[in-house]
Amino acid sequence: MRLIRFAVVYTALALGANAALGDTAALADLREGSMKKLVFHAEPQPVSDVAFTAEDGSEMTLADLQGKYIVLNFWATWCAPCRKEMPALNALQKEFGGDAFEVVTIATGRNSEAGMRRFFEETGVDALPLHRDPKQQLARQMAVLGLPITVVLNPDGDEIARLRGDADWHSDSARAIVSALLGGSS
Repeated sequence: MRLIRFAVVYTALALGANAALGDTAALADLREGSMKKLVFHAEPQPVSDVAFTAEDGSEMTLADLQGKYIVLNFWATWCAPCRKEMPALNALQKEFGGDAFEVVTIATGRNSEAGMRRFFEETGVDALPLHRDPKQQLARQMAVLGLPITVVLNPDGDEIARLRGDADWHSDSARAIVSALLGGSS
């Protein structure tokens, strides 16, 4: 197992320069396990400019997140697969979050603030934002048809990959992909 982990990390480092330049096809070889559901687009896709509600109550758009790689997760308090994957997203943020990378979560649909906070407390999430899209306007514009949906945005704010359903976002494979996107550094 340790040898496999080193091979995955070595491959991520080797592919890092290409991925940082936008060659997301090179990242496909890093997908293992639940990360095989992550589909990289041949070309970056534009995203919606519809506003959502930030944790502090202000409005923001995805354009406000430009400048770093974003793993953007759409979830809801009633979603069992969301409950399963949220701790891994939290761990990914703790490991890689910073000036070049961030995990952003947006609860879509009817989710009370108290319910969202309770969900995070129950799942041990302490490093992710409690943004929300109460009328599902952003989710509709982003073709979120079921939950969870996670999209990867490049620093220009374009969608470069999408995963439908839950995944282990802190697996060796996910971490290798993020490391490669960041050019081999965290």
